[in-house]
Amino acid sequence: MKAVADKTSASALDAERDTFPKLVRGNARSLADKVAIREKDLGIWQSYTWSQYFERARLIALGLASLGFARGDRVAIVGDNRPELYWAVMAAQALGGVPVPIYQDSIEREMEYIVEHAEARFAVVEDQEQVDKLLGVRTRSRHLQHLVYDDPRGLRGYREPGLSSLAELTELGTKFEASHPAHFDAELARGAADDIAIVCYTSGTTGAPKGAMLSHRNLIATARNAARFEGLREDEEVLSYLPMAWVGDHVFSYAQAIVTGFAINCPESAATVLADLREIAPTYFFGPPRIWESILTSVMLRVEDAAAP
Repeated sequence: MKAVADKTSASALDAERDTFPKLVRGNARSLADKVAIREKDLGIWQSYTWSQYFERARLIALGLASLGFARGDRVAIVGDNRPELYWAVMAAQALGGVPVPIYQDSIEREMEYIVEHAEARFAVVEDQEQVDKLLGVRTRSRHLQHLVYDDPRGLRGYREPGLSSLAELTELGTKFEASHPAHFDAELARGAADDIAIVCYTSGTTGAPKGAMLSHRNLIATARNAARFEGLREDEEVLSYLPMAWVGDHVFSYAQAIVTGFAINCPESAATVLADLREIAPTYFFGPPRIWESILTSVMLRVEDAAAP
């Protein structure tokens, strides 16, 4: 059996590896051609290596910088588990900003509360559904200015100011880098362990949602200690299916993947999770009680159907 990777040790953080973007940069160097993340699209798994992960996030960061994204800015992240949204999380962190994931099924009023409470000037979203909600939010917002979307379907005719595709944003990043070649590396170097890495909001079932501010130090230590306890290695395969707005997904699909170097796999949709689970055959799987109940129900129904005369 392969030994647990040294990167999962709970040793003190050094300045070269004390934030998630710095750790991803390290993975891009030491695990350059290893798969970091997969996404199932139109029935086919698309793979991205750690070097591609870092480069895609770097260009998104530079694109955000070209729009005026600065240290301390907050960016709302809304959508299903997608590589592009995880890259946007890292991009914001690399510039000293703070990603604020929002549940993708939130109604417009719920999104508005979090956007205003977090004072988010930027949002990176998955598709037209989220764009429509946030365009509505922006008409009343004192903060929200820029919306970036990944999936262009249904959005070709939109001409709203401050609205751009992720492809357009990365083009802006390439142009920005030409005139500011040292910007990304300088901002990356300024990052520190005690910077806020993410703000995760509670569900709001007992009152207004509350934002929990979590530092890089907190999350890196948590991810490393949990990885050591579970004996996780860089060759694990994990299904990334829990909502990105839930802190559990940030720990299991983002933080642990980065500190250990294992691969995460994004299902095609919520409806295909069980089928995608069988295809991936994850070596490590985390699920809250409702997920295990759902799996048990599915199995029991199939058993009953098989036993029926």
